[in-house]
Amino acid sequence: MIEELLPDTVVTVEAHGQDDAGHLPLYPEEAALVARAVAKRRREFTLVRSCARRAMEKLGVPAQPVLTGERGAPRWPAGLVGSMTHCDGYCAAALVRATDLASLGIDAEPDGPLPDGVLPTVSLPVEAERLRRLADERPGVHWDRLLFSAKESVYKAWFPLTGEWLDFMEADIEISVNPGDPRRGTLRAALLVPGPTVGGRRLTHFDGRWTAGHGLVATAVTVPHT
Repeated sequence: MIEELLPDTVVTVEAHGQDDAGHLPLYPEEAALVARAVAKRRREFTLVRSCARRAMEKLGVPAQPVLTGERGAPRWPAGLVGSMTHCDGYCAAALVRATDLASLGIDAEPDGPLPDGVLPTVSLPVEAERLRRLADERPGVHWDRLLFSAKESVYKAWFPLTGEWLDFMEADIEISVNPGDPRRGTLRAALLVPGPTVGGRRLTHFDGRWTAGHGLVATAVTVPHT
C-alpha cells in the first residue's frame, strides 16, 4: 500500500497479517528497548524493524539496529532517511538515500472511525468542515481517520528536519480525491508555524498522497531538496 504513494527512489518493505514467522530477530540493543513491553508491542516493534533492515539491504546498506532518538524518532544509518509505521495486521518501513529526499513520513491506520472525542483534539475547525463535506460526498472512506494518519505522516517528515514538536493544530491539511478513483488522492499540509529551511528555502507546506483499501488508510509525505 505505502509503496504506491512514494517516488521510485524510495524502497518500501511491508508485512501484512499477524504471522511473525520469518522475521529478522532484533539486535540486542533493540531488544533492550522493549524488554518490558507487552507481547503485542514487542511483536510490532520486531516486525517493523525487520522491514527496515530488509529495506536497508535493498539499498545496499548493511543491516544494522534501528534505535530511537529524541521523542522516539528512529535513528537511521548515515546517508539514509526513512520512516516506519505499524498498526494491527500491518507494518511498513520506507527508506531512501538522503541525496534523493530531504525527509519523508509514512503512516497507516485501520480504516475505521476515530474514537469518540478524538477528532476535535487533532483537527482545526476548517479541517473538520472539509471532512464533513467529504463524508457527505464520498462516504466510502473514514475521513477522520485519514486526517489523523496525514497528521502523523506530516509530523514524521517534520521532526527530522527541525528536531522540534509539531502540534496537531500547527498544520492545516487539505485532502483531495482523484477524480477517477475515490479511494486515492493527494494532500497538502499548510504549516502554520515557521517551516524548516531545505535547500536554502523556507518551506510553507508539505505535500503527500493517500490511499484506502484492504481495511486500511495510508498516507505518505515526501520533502524534496528543492
